[in-house]
Amino acid sequence: MSSPAEFYNSLPPISKAYGTLCVLFTTAYQFGLFHPAYIALIYERVFKRLEVWRLITNFFFLGKFSINFGIRLLMIARYGVQLENGPFQRRTADFLWMMTFGAFTLLALSAIPWFWTPFLGVSLVFMLLYVWSREFPNANINIYGLVTLKAFYLPWAMLALDVIFGSELMPDLLGIIAGHLYYFLTVLHPLAGGKNMLKTPLWVQKLVTRWRIGAPTNTHAQPDRTTGGAFRGRSYRLGG
Repeated sequence: MSSPAEFYNSLPPISKAYGTLCVLFTTAYQFGLFHPAYIALIYERVFKRLEVWRLITNFFFLGKFSINFGIRLLMIARYGVQLENGPFQRRTADFLWMMTFGAFTLLALSAIPWFWTPFLGVSLVFMLLYVWSREFPNANINIYGLVTLKAFYLPWAMLALDVIFGSELMPDLLGIIAGHLYYFLTVLHPLAGGKNMLKTPLWVQKLVTRWRIGAPTNTHAQPDRTTGGAFRGRSYRLGG
């Protein structure tokens, strides 16, 4: 069994960086180093007072230390890591672009008053969960030892559980919307004969290369897009 340090060092770079930032923000909050209101997504302050950091910092706060915080962190450590080590293996730039696109989409959705939520970290985590569920739709998932279901249904099951236990519906729903939009544009639409309208920009690839983030892009390790469907995923095998 590996030590915690070995496990942490083995994590892929983007999932590790995002999870670490979420832990650091929550730890700083628990020690009273800042109030969440200073990092929340408040568009009035962004545009009128130029507090542009809010467009970024709101993604790193998953709430105070709690069971819900632990579940969200485990979702990053499991589903984000399996995505980055599976469908996005040796495609660090593509994974970073997926999360960047997701963040932009969530910011745009949250600009609609009915969809607004002050912190989009949970939504971004739910986007990872949704994309993972589409990449590994036939994986069997056991929820709290009570029920086993296909991974395809996991985002909806987690959303239902959050509602039952009193959490807000909107953050989870926004993540599902962003995840489906990404998956539709990059997988479903091309499978139907359309063009991939969401290719990773060159500046993202250059950023990853310059900062030596992850492994170099392997052009031969692209997903199999010749077959597909609601329960087919992209022909990647889920590791044990």
